[in-house]
Amino acid sequence: MEKIRLQKFFTDCKVMSRRAAESEIAAGKVTVNGKVAAVGDKVDPLGDVVTYRGKILEYPTEPHLYIMLHKPRGYLTAMSDDRGRKCVSELVADVGSRVYPIGRLDLNSEGLLLLTDDGELANLLTHPRHAVSKLYNVSVRGELNEKQLEILRSPLVIDGYRTRGAEVEVIERHEGGGKLKITLYEGRNRQIRKMCEQAGLSVSRLCRVQIGEIKLDGLALGKWRYLDRAQVKYLKSLKNKAN
Repeated sequence: MEKIRLQKFFTDCKVMSRRAAESEIAAGKVTVNGKVAAVGDKVDPLGDVVTYRGKILEYPTEPHLYIMLHKPRGYLTAMSDDRGRKCVSELVADVGSRVYPIGRLDLNSEGLLLLTDDGELANLLTHPRHAVSKLYNVSVRGELNEKQLEILRSPLVIDGYRTRGAEVEVIERHEGGGKLKITLYEGRNRQIRKMCEQAGLSVSRLCRVQIGEIKLDGLALGKWRYLDRAQVKYLKSLKNKAN
């Protein structure tokens, strides 16, 4: 197999980013075939033995990357923007491969965003016919009563499209608003914000915390990590069902 740079070997093995790998290599924590490696070394992924902190790293046969990002507010779910606005591509620039978002979160929303270089999977999971649940924590302003909740839970016409009913749970109520858990099974543009408008509420904060079985689980704001094997297996099961 053609040799690749050692830091790319680390990203392909889904151990850490290239920058982090360079730091660990420079610190003398990596060996290749028993010899301490240096930044810039190249390895045969299948022929050389790469060891990190005493553990041999196995080069994966999985051809695609799957990561999760905790998207902050103020970033576009896009790889570039002709108006110069910040994009999520800036936050995953050290992944080591070009990945694309599966679905989107609007500019002023935050939370779990999945990215991959598996174009087939991304297309399947973003198609309206594939109902993958998405859970959001939503802070709202306005009178939060049973009438508003009934509206949010009902099918609504948004941008000419009749939505499915949402699952809505009250986390807390306070004067002038409250916090909700909202589960959607589709992803129309700014759907939750438009649902709340129809219910006479305004959204002050919106954070997606779960997609299907994959949870944000304490990932720091603005940071990314590789999905673990169970999470990748779950995504592939969705792909197989869609096919």
